[in-house]
Amino acid sequence: MLLLPILHINDLYYLSNNEIGVGQRYFNGKTPPHITTLIIATSTGALAINVHLPSLPGMAVYFDTSYSSVQLTLSLYLVASALLQLLIGPLSDYFGRRPVMIVCFAIFVISTLGAIFATSIEALLAWRILQATAVAGQVLSRAIVRDTVDADATASKIGYVTMGTALAPMAGPVAGGMLDELYGWQATFALMFGFGMLALAVTWFDLGETKTRAAGDTLRAQLRSYPELLQSGRFWGFTLTALFTAGAFFAFLGGGPLVATELLGMTPLDYGLHFVIVLVGYMIGNFFSGRYAQRMGVNAMMVSGNVIVVVALVLALWLLHIDNPSAAGLFGPMALVGIGNGLTLPSANSGIVSVRPNLAGSASGLGGALQIGGAAALAWIAVALTTVETGAAPLFWVMLLSAVGALLASLYVIHVEKAGRRTS
Repeated sequence: MLLLPILHINDLYYLSNNEIGVGQRYFNGKTPPHITTLIIATSTGALAINVHLPSLPGMAVYFDTSYSSVQLTLSLYLVASALLQLLIGPLSDYFGRRPVMIVCFAIFVISTLGAIFATSIEALLAWRILQATAVAGQVLSRAIVRDTVDADATASKIGYVTMGTALAPMAGPVAGGMLDELYGWQATFALMFGFGMLALAVTWFDLGETKTRAAGDTLRAQLRSYPELLQSGRFWGFTLTALFTAGAFFAFLGGGPLVATELLGMTPLDYGLHFVIVLVGYMIGNFFSGRYAQRMGVNAMMVSGNVIVVVALVLALWLLHIDNPSAAGLFGPMALVGIGNGLTLPSANSGIVSVRPNLAGSASGLGGALQIGGAAALAWIAVALTTVETGAAPLFWVMLLSAVGALLASLYVIHVEKAGRRTS
């Protein structure tokens, strides 16, 4: 709703015509998918991450286990997502995007149904690991866009996809809390099941194959592509930009709740409502990325977004220095961090899948796995350093150092590209 003031007639046309819709029309299995199909596919995995979080206390009671045990439904899901991305990418480069995404969503639907009827915490955790196959929507959406357009246009389209996808983590916990209160924890998994069925249906009917196999392509050759990617300076530059950009946000996810509840006295509901400001900022950044990345280029978008994040976190530390922690001092700068991340991540992910266009799936999977692993490590560091005694300063310092790392990685990409042009 907050985006409506910045949308005008030309933007609405731009969003609806074929410049942004990846495919030609809906439900044509022989053409690339429409952008809404990619949004649904990507949102399913995003929703599965956090929609059940309000139900964790009730799940602990239901399965007669500890809260830390049911928290594994989140951590194991993220670990499985990171590992699966390493496999999904090469498989899609070899077999094609369409069959791999269909199989992954079919597994997600079946495992979600199994989770609903799980009778033990061990069974639930096993089904949650299988649910991580929904990450195919995120990995393959990036690769599908790159299959159809050039690098700058890829950043534009990824920006629109992530703008739509941001609604899922925004609304997920709210919807999950309401469903849990009305019907119990199984209702949150029923919502995942419905999203999974929708994603499977639109993928089946709307996703035409976008990957063409080259002569000599074998699955072994695709798996051997990882060393080729790891030897590319541009791949590392784009990946580290995305890793440190996401790391600043993950650090806030880890340490922000403690600062909000213990230092500011906010209730979980207050924190959730304030956190919407951050997600709206991210959506605004995504919108401008979609609107201007093709004109400005991915490098300019990454550097612009990183500068905004660095300035926002310097502002946060300054506000903390001159006054006691406050909600405005915490979430005001974080809204700017959301905007900066929204500008940076689409271009960084576009760069990752554009280093070797014939290996877009492998690059998306490897880059995504490194992002999740690195960002999760930064979140752990933020949680370890941020306590009631230390206050919010360690959290902001971890985020600022991560943002500076992202800026340096973006400048490294520019340096590598200039060096390559001089050499050629």
